[in-house]
Amino acid sequence: MTRDDWATSVVPSSTHGTASTMQAGATCRLEVTGMDCGGCAKTLEASLVSISGVQSAKVNVANGMADVIYDPVSVEQEELVGRVRALGYGVREAPMPPENDGRWIFDLSGMDCSECAKTIEAGVQRLPGVATATVNFGAATLTVERQDSEFGQDAVVDAVKQAGYRAIPRDGSTGITPPRAHRWWRQRRLIETIVATLLWAVGFGLERAGTERVISAWPYLFAMAVAGYPITRSAWYALKAHRADMNVLMSVAAVGAVAIGRWDEGASVLILFAIGLTLQTLTVERTRRAIQALVRLAPAEATVMRTGGEVRVPVPDVAVGEVVIVRPGDRVPVDGEVLIGRSAVDQATITGESIPVEVEPASVVFAGSINGDGLLEVRSTKPASDTTLARIITMVEEAQASKAPAQAFVDRFAAVYTPIVVAAALLIATMVPLVLGDFRGWLFKALVLLVVACPCALVISTPVALVAAIGSASRRGVLFKGGAAIEALASVGAVAFDKTGTLTAGRPAVTDVVPLGTWSADALLARAAAVEHRSTHPIARAIVGAAEMRGLSVPQVTEAQTVPGRGARGVVDGETISVGSRRLFSDITSEIEQALVKAEQGGKTAVLVGAPDRIDGLIEVADPLRARSRSAVAALGALGLRAVMLTGDNRHAAERIGEEVGVLDIRAELLPEDKVAVVRDLQETMPIAMIGDGVNDAPALAAAATGVAMGAAGTDVAVEAADVTLMGEELSELPVAIRLARRTLTIIRQNIAASLLVKAVFLVLTFVGITNLWLAVLADTGMALLVTFNSLRLLRVADPAAPTVAKRSESALAPQPAGWD
Repeated sequence: MTRDDWATSVVPSSTHGTASTMQAGATCRLEVTGMDCGGCAKTLEASLVSISGVQSAKVNVANGMADVIYDPVSVEQEELVGRVRALGYGVREAPMPPENDGRWIFDLSGMDCSECAKTIEAGVQRLPGVATATVNFGAATLTVERQDSEFGQDAVVDAVKQAGYRAIPRDGSTGITPPRAHRWWRQRRLIETIVATLLWAVGFGLERAGTERVISAWPYLFAMAVAGYPITRSAWYALKAHRADMNVLMSVAAVGAVAIGRWDEGASVLILFAIGLTLQTLTVERTRRAIQALVRLAPAEATVMRTGGEVRVPVPDVAVGEVVIVRPGDRVPVDGEVLIGRSAVDQATITGESIPVEVEPASVVFAGSINGDGLLEVRSTKPASDTTLARIITMVEEAQASKAPAQAFVDRFAAVYTPIVVAAALLIATMVPLVLGDFRGWLFKALVLLVVACPCALVISTPVALVAAIGSASRRGVLFKGGAAIEALASVGAVAFDKTGTLTAGRPAVTDVVPLGTWSADALLARAAAVEHRSTHPIARAIVGAAEMRGLSVPQVTEAQTVPGRGARGVVDGETISVGSRRLFSDITSEIEQALVKAEQGGKTAVLVGAPDRIDGLIEVADPLRARSRSAVAALGALGLRAVMLTGDNRHAAERIGEEVGVLDIRAELLPEDKVAVVRDLQETMPIAMIGDGVNDAPALAAAATGVAMGAAGTDVAVEAADVTLMGEELSELPVAIRLARRTLTIIRQNIAASLLVKAVFLVLTFVGITNLWLAVLADTGMALLVTFNSLRLLRVADPAAPTVAKRSESALAPQPAGWD
């Protein structure tokens, strides 16, 4: 497709609500393709400003955006678009980024270790107008808080570019920018490395052929210039930021080798280091594809019912309350409620569940899920920036930015280790020759020491593993709230389960209504439904639902109140009615006790209904087990974990459920504060993971070493409450998450141990005198690649026996992501 073939669709910004009107005039943003240098941007700016009515134009070649301020009375947007197209570029309107209180997010490329991240942070932080700069190595993003309203994004982009990396401002419409795919063989760094390698080979051939040094040195010099320019540029930028990173160490080593006449080793240092960085960048990018795959799940456009019929609009322009048409095979564009239609919706991308969910009117659907063979009309309930998918992406990126205790230790170690080694190398190069002589020999050993001391492999050993684990888990519908959560889950010795809604389906149903007084069964159920009408407890909803199914007339209730852990009360027809467990009633007769025992022995929960001075009957409720509860508990047992059930239900019902799922340690009839006490008691002997719904069990989740919320898709509170979130409604992902956490911790320990061992061995070899610069570089970059490849093993599906739902979901994406495999 040529630039002129790119279809253009321009409408006034006011119809979108994406452009803002400033005091100086209207503002529009145009997305331009075909620019390849700053000169193109300057030409575009000058040409646009020359149009009568255009007050200013700012073109950003990095993100391909042109922001134009113009007088809408004097000039129309079509004229602006026509001018850009006349200059030979593709163009279309783009949404204006919303106001964000001075907070910008940039996507970074070319960053291959956390040392690079620190250099970028330090450099951007030095810019006037920047309050804070934070780099998320895992997600490859830069967040900038500015303190000067006149400060522009271009200054940040330029600063990052000077350091040898690329920053692309996010569009701000959904907080997400779909990644731009680049074939690995088209990457500039790779091409430069290949050219430098060929030049080094020419120099090596000339040298072995006996050519004079003045001739053979030139290919080496050119090789160093090609391979070393990005490295030395980044080194200079790091020094300006008062940092001695790996680029500085390698640059000093190369210059020092040339200074003592070792041109071939000087060139080989930079070439091998460039090769290592290239391979490392390509492999690290693989760990970031999980978040990129999530980004691609959100469709760009939606079909909305508006005046005049169906209209295709960008998803960010879909307002809450609008009706969206979702055709068979389409992805759902927004979170919403089904108004019309029935279908099976594949929600694997959100919940990790492999079986499509049947939806009908009043069912909830999530953005990014795939519609089956039915046509749906969905009412939007959330803006595009706040869908469950958008929140998952934000959670994953924030998790990638957090540091595990192991990573914090490595960072502290590297912060002390590197300056010490640099100081040692300086002393070896200057002071030792004064005592022992042989200046060239000791200088060479100092240079080798600098290369060996490069902490790249060590500092990358932990974050790459954590990023890979978080990305792998997110594909299964499991969200870790950072590296600390992974380490905590890996160390748990027992799992405490809430019963209702965790081991059981959480959708209890009324099985029997047993009158024990003067009221009929319908009258008893109607009064109970009146008291429970406003409650969200699963048993309360079951009672209300049963009354609705029977078509009962539910009376009005006043003074309704919930009694935590016991039930509820309210005034119905002038009489106080209590609905709840035996703890809510003071006088339990032998007849009622027998009825309770009979129900409980049948594995049911008995809800008593009556007035203060009597009990008029009971309602029996049963909650079926989740399909995979028993297999999940068995899998946890195979991992050596102890299972404990915590429930407020009666002991008979709890023991019946425990027997069915295989939990032997039952703690029944617990109030919320009792659950917290049990968790704290258990944690005196071992770390505990508490799993519940993330809301009702919030105190116990907070008390546990690791809180796990399940069935949390679409539930804001549940996602925020726990350290680990299972988006689906089955327990089968919990053993997978624990295995993944343990495996991650094992790989991190392997990476750290191997990195330190190689450093120690080469430090010894350096002073023995049986190593050289290129071997030192090979060891350093090779170790960095080794720990990266070791970490990439975490990207594989954590449970080989489980359905590979992530792979199936990703296969539906078009086009497939380009990258290095």
